[in-house]
Amino acid sequence: MSLIVVGSVAYDGVETPHGKVDRMLGGAATYISLAASYFTKVGIVAVVGDDFAKEDTDLLAGHGVDLEGLERVPGKTFFWAGKYTPDMNDRETLQTDLNVFADFNPKLPASYRNAPYLLMGNIQPRLQAGVRSQMKKVRLAGGDTMNFWIKDFREELLATIRGWDFLLINDGEARMLSGHDNLRKAASTILGMGPHTLVIKRGEYGAMLFRQNSYFTVPGYLLETVFDPTGAGDCFAGGFIGYLAQQGFDLEKDHISRGELSRAVIYGSVMGSFCCEQFGVERFRTLKRAEIDARFEEFRTFTSF
Repeated sequence: MSLIVVGSVAYDGVETPHGKVDRMLGGAATYISLAASYFTKVGIVAVVGDDFAKEDTDLLAGHGVDLEGLERVPGKTFFWAGKYTPDMNDRETLQTDLNVFADFNPKLPASYRNAPYLLMGNIQPRLQAGVRSQMKKVRLAGGDTMNFWIKDFREELLATIRGWDFLLINDGEARMLSGHDNLRKAASTILGMGPHTLVIKRGEYGAMLFRQNSYFTVPGYLLETVFDPTGAGDCFAGGFIGYLAQQGFDLEKDHISRGELSRAVIYGSVMGSFCCEQFGVERFRTLKRAEIDARFEEFRTFTSF
């Protein structure tokens, strides 16, 4: 495997102004893996219950995602339900049933442990650190977190991200983690915590890439209709790390240029935009790499001056 993705595989119930779906495939690891699969070989580490449908296994496998690390145990798969506001910038959580995910302890198959790239979804920092310690030949490793871990597990989180190369979080999480409302100050503080690269996701407003001596910003892609933003941030992460893995960077030998990181951010934004075009993972059933590259070029056109 080239890229190992660790996180949740779930079922979601989602209501937006465009409709309602009571049960659909979701979870951070699902979205990350599907998005990254257009760029590189992916192995997934997650847990599901015995209710996990064959058609959903087939979707992942059909994208070349290796499922040796997908553990199936007795019980029900993690379930989340939420309802979005009319502008879809906020959502209300209606139901969270951790089910088998409550006892998730990532188990990496031996074939995964020499993989060069690692992305850890939003799980407990202690588990993220445990995964990182099992992988001895990683060229590029990082992940995501959320306000719950930042607030209640701060020291554990800080110890974990100290060994990461990159961190992907949203603007609210960046402010909470850093203690600064100003995002440039927030980024400077977070970069001092360990990661050399920080990406701050801003939803429909785009994303910002920060390194010690530079930054890059990109707007969001202007869709005519946003059906469902669920998973868009995770698809961004998949596009970002997927592109870097496709290029084969090795931090011990290579200096990843600002230009390459900027292109990774654009591909992340592209993947996030496709995710929003239909409910859940539906867009990935038909999406082709040629469409991804065409939208990348569209980004290049509308951001040039």
